[in-house]
Amino acid sequence: MTAPSELEASTAEITSTTGADDVAAPTAAAVDATADDYAEDVEMSLFDHLDELRMRIFYALIAVGVGIIGCFTQVKPLVRILQQPAQGVKFLQLAPGEFFFVSLKVAGYSGLVVASPFILYQIIAFVTPGLTRKEKRLLGPIVLGSGVLFFAGLAFAYTALIPAALNFFISYGEEVVEQSWSIERYFELILLLMFSTGVAFQIPIVQSLLGFLGIVSSQQMLAGWRYVLVGAAVAGAILTPSTDPLTQSLLAGAVVGLYFGGIGIVKLLGK
Repeated sequence: MTAPSELEASTAEITSTTGADDVAAPTAAAVDATADDYAEDVEMSLFDHLDELRMRIFYALIAVGVGIIGCFTQVKPLVRILQQPAQGVKFLQLAPGEFFFVSLKVAGYSGLVVASPFILYQIIAFVTPGLTRKEKRLLGPIVLGSGVLFFAGLAFAYTALIPAALNFFISYGEEVVEQSWSIERYFELILLLMFSTGVAFQIPIVQSLLGFLGIVSSQQMLAGWRYVLVGAAVAGAILTPSTDPLTQSLLAGAVVGLYFGGIGIVKLLGK
């Protein structure tokens, strides 16, 4: 007959073994899930990463160069399109070569916009191998949303902000001065306004990333609405090269709307 002490020792050993298996099982499952996330990854050294980064930058620069050259060949139609908001204004070339340098600026900005999808592709191709499958699923909507919002910002500036700013300047001095503008100053104004608006329209994308990473929740974003109103007013004053209050108010209102839209997106993400 087995002694009671031996029975207790056997029972304790069996219980201990079973408990260890139960504890180890979830850990192994977690390891397998993590390994599955990175199953498609290929090990690369630091120099391999640097070589790939150099290659991606080189391809992006080639795309920008091709875009600029292509837009420069069509720069006069582009200039006419950008002159449309300034109806009734006479443009002057106040220095030799002024229109040529304006053409280079227009072609440069336009070429960058044309090449932006290829640039985004190069960025995605570089960062994707280091992401988990969950992060890769988020990358597509983030990139697509960023591109859509940037072009929406350009369209908003062209159809709303620029006409509002120009109408203010024209109406303010129409009884005193004749409207003859330097073409260089005009394009400095509208190109900067369009691209700063496109950048400002990235606010929901930044919010989505912050929410997805767990840095800021939607409730915390909503609680800071007072600071957002002040920040929107400051952004409207900084990002708009014109000093008229109407243009600044339009951009500030758009920033506030985008911010609250970003809060809605973060809520949809469950954050």
